[in-house]
Amino acid sequence: METLLLLTHTDPDGTLGKPQLEALHAARQLAVGLGNAAWHVGLVGETTEVAARQIGACGAARFLEVQGTEFAQARYATDAAAAEALCRAVSATMVLAAGTARWSRVLPGVAQRLGGRADTHVSGLSVAGEAIQVTRWYYRQRMEARLQRAHRPWLLLLDPGAHPAWSGDPMPAKTENVPVRVTDAHQRTCVTGMRAPAADAQTIRPDADLLFVAGAGWTKKQADGQTHVQEAERLIGGFLSRTRASLGSSKSLVDLGGEGQAVLSFLTHLNQIGQTGATPRHPKGLSACCHGEEPHTVGWRFIDERRAIDLDPNCGWARGKADVLYVADAFAVMARLNELLQEPTST
Repeated sequence: METLLLLTHTDPDGTLGKPQLEALHAARQLAVGLGNAAWHVGLVGETTEVAARQIGACGAARFLEVQGTEFAQARYATDAAAAEALCRAVSATMVLAAGTARWSRVLPGVAQRLGGRADTHVSGLSVAGEAIQVTRWYYRQRMEARLQRAHRPWLLLLDPGAHPAWSGDPMPAKTENVPVRVTDAHQRTCVTGMRAPAADAQTIRPDADLLFVAGAGWTKKQADGQTHVQEAERLIGGFLSRTRASLGSSKSLVDLGGEGQAVLSFLTHLNQIGQTGATPRHPKGLSACCHGEEPHTVGWRFIDERRAIDLDPNCGWARGKADVLYVADAFAVMARLNELLQEPTST
């Protein structure tokens, strides 16, 4: 019989963020697949009362907590100690956690301490007979694999966005405190502050409803024989500001900067979508001036609704890779879109 444990960490406001709630949904579904097996939740943070109440109705058999000022910030030594203590407290054979930056740096080391095994970037969980199977992607999301392990404990990091988030009414939950001894040696690393770009300068928004991807066509010569990079920057920047969409780019566009050519100033390789870039998960995606060939569209694998703007009616998007293709000038389309977005809505 498997013993399931979901590891969670609180956000600065004391609640559980969306990735944690997605992992919670996955844990519930796995427990159901195992014949309604009992499962447990481990909470880590400065305080856990708000988080425990937030998920009090989730159906977990036990809520365990490791809390204190020492666990307020992400730090390998204290997070690993907390995770290890929670796993040992319930003798967990299966441990699930959201693939956040905080847990991703910690869980493989915890598996080593427990004599277990860890798998990362898990995108699916299922039960075949009595065996648990996990699904993950390899080679930049081009190959899907289903894995089983007999070794226990088995620690899994679930990719954010791969599961729906659990939702339920707040309910008081009885928590059990798990003591963790923290020494000065555990706290040698300290977060002294956080630096983040201004809201208008932030172009990567994982929770945005729309992904807008710009291709190299924005920097090419247009119908008048001239390039209009500054205008492209204004149009794209205005669209992102008004819609709060997330910005992506084709590899060909971000590579232009290394070749000394004019590029959009707010683009970096972090915006790259495709075989050698990211594979984001958004409900909708809009591509403009991108070729739509396989290396690029592989990054759109998890986009639910795909639309594209391109002057070439025979581009890769037209060959079944986009739900809708607009054969039009992206400059004209985006200019009109910005105009519509500026117009006041009638009540």
